[in-house]
Amino acid sequence: MYRQRLTLTALTLLPLAMACGNETAGDAVRSDAGPDLAGTYWTVDSATVDGTTQRAPAGARVEIGDHGKVQGNYGCNHFNATATFKDGRLDLGPVTSTEMACEKAPMKFESTLARTLSDGALTTKVADDALTLTTDSGDRVRLTEEKDAPLYGTKWTVTSFGHADVAQSLPKGADSKAYLVLDRKKGTLGGRFGCNHGSAKATVRDGHITLGRPTTTRMMCDGSLMDTEKRLLGLFDGRVAYTLDHRTLTLTSANGEKVTAVADK
Repeated sequence: MYRQRLTLTALTLLPLAMACGNETAGDAVRSDAGPDLAGTYWTVDSATVDGTTQRAPAGARVEIGDHGKVQGNYGCNHFNATATFKDGRLDLGPVTSTEMACEKAPMKFESTLARTLSDGALTTKVADDALTLTTDSGDRVRLTEEKDAPLYGTKWTVTSFGHADVAQSLPKGADSKAYLVLDRKKGTLGGRFGCNHGSAKATVRDGHITLGRPTTTRMMCDGSLMDTEKRLLGLFDGRVAYTLDHRTLTLTSANGEKVTAVADK
């Protein structure tokens, strides 16, 4: 694992809403690009460069806000920017991003995505719930519209641990293995914590979840799974704050330890 600071000065992925003259962001998109793309969450599915397609990491997404404001996640790092839309061309200004330590695969995808989307302005094609962004040279980014995921009943796959704006992806061998499910009827939070399955009583109130002591199976696994499990179990038998942003769930313990998870497709 390693750390990398991403500053993409010419990225053109996210510019799906911007005011031109006295138009609003939504008006600009509707008049020149068909459907109103503002206010929509888009999951990044893949990037295709020189005929080779790379699948996006879990959690890679784009949110188009008002007045050209854009935020999202590359699959590892979170970003913010202000988009511009002019003459059917989509461009993004300077990007600010978090600094996270990730495995090589997510960072490789981010690097590919950055190179692709900085290759001039993109054209857009919308078909049903799919969006394709294409460079002049024919490279493409494919995205799918995603509906909000409910807090209860969703399988939340754990993608990273962290503190403040610094996060660390799960160790090799544990990626996509740990998940959580909040069961309203049973009043529990359970799932797979890395190696073992388990659950605990859970009470949701005022942006917090009070968790009881978990009961788990008693299996032994390799180090990466056990390390992941130890960190997840650190959330239990206490009170954690939660934030739900579209299809991303973040749990924060009293000491500031964060767990980020994304909804399964």
